[in-house]
Amino acid sequence: MTPALSSLDELRSLLPADCLSERSGQLVASPRTTDEVAAVARYANDRRLSIEIVGAGTKRPWGNPTTADILLDTTRLAGVREHSWQDLTATVAAGTPWAKMQRALAVHRQQVALDPLWPETATVGGILATNDSGALRLRYGSLRDLVIGMTIVLADGTIAKSGGKVVKNVAGYDLHKLMIGAFGTLGIITEVTFRLHPIPAHTTTWTASSVSAEPLGQLMMKVLDSQQSTQAMQLRASAAGYALDVALATLPEELALQTEALTRMARSIDVGGQISHGLAHNNPFTAREELFAPHGGVIVKATMLPSDIAWVSTDVVHLGGSAVSQATGIMFVRFSEEAAVQALPSLYAHIDAAGDGSIVVLRAPDHPLPASAIPPEAANNALPLMHEIKRRFDPNRTLNPGRFLGGI
Repeated sequence: MTPALSSLDELRSLLPADCLSERSGQLVASPRTTDEVAAVARYANDRRLSIEIVGAGTKRPWGNPTTADILLDTTRLAGVREHSWQDLTATVAAGTPWAKMQRALAVHRQQVALDPLWPETATVGGILATNDSGALRLRYGSLRDLVIGMTIVLADGTIAKSGGKVVKNVAGYDLHKLMIGAFGTLGIITEVTFRLHPIPAHTTTWTASSVSAEPLGQLMMKVLDSQQSTQAMQLRASAAGYALDVALATLPEELALQTEALTRMARSIDVGGQISHGLAHNNPFTAREELFAPHGGVIVKATMLPSDIAWVSTDVVHLGGSAVSQATGIMFVRFSEEAAVQALPSLYAHIDAAGDGSIVVLRAPDHPLPASAIPPEAANNALPLMHEIKRRFDPNRTLNPGRFLGGI
């Protein structure tokens, strides 16, 4: 049972009074420092209490639901702690909203080159915990490529530091890479040091549409194999048709030459649709976020080889869904709740047939899906290793118990 606030005299002595509150009968701890986070973790671990870690809550529905004794709110762990703009690095508190961090870095025309969902509200820690990234991953890599250091509070309250504050740092274990995508089950991220990139001064977006995904898939593979200054690329698929979006970043005179080259590529394949570029009022790279925008519906994330994106996109549309796929092979799919029951088993089969892919449900309806519409976990040979890692880091199952795949 959740401990009552009146019985928490010891915890009150460890935290400032305004860091403890009660929400719907649940204890809420809102620490401002890493030491205060460690005090909460140590208190909970010693008493076999569980902790749910939450920032802005934008991705709280992802993963399995968690019922915990203590809700650890990270939003007071906020702010850019250090910006070494000469070295292209910055250290940021985990509760900082992503867009607020980017605006602070932009003063020196720098950025963390990542485009996650809901940047105005999503926090740095939540984005890392769910390993969220967008189409910029094509040019700049994933979070594991952009994080060079991290401060973590382990389940027993130990404060651990991984990596460093300079890009060329090879000391110690890459513990931070294990924390990225662990959904808070292995440690509580309190500070992150990022590798930064300059904000491109000149960019443009080029789009080709078609009634068929196949020619756009061919075009995407040609662009991947070209010398274009591509920083992002995605394939959109819906009942209204298909579109390939390419974002370029280079010198102004090169932008014109490269958009002309893209148009020639498209015409050589005969995509058969409209071609446009430079429409500043219409940013097609918000399409992934728009999949989540309507209330309801089932959202799944699938991975595959880039060469498989076109035909899997076609199958998604035939099954009654819509999709946005990054050229790196990451696809987000939306089905209505009614269509999902029949469509998901077919999509699982298609991903399995493609080989070297995966699929996970990010958002499900309030009512349980039939067992046939849930991806099987038995085929995941990595689960025993994941369970053992959880046992080593958190033997008392203090942090986000059950949140991860397989009930980890």
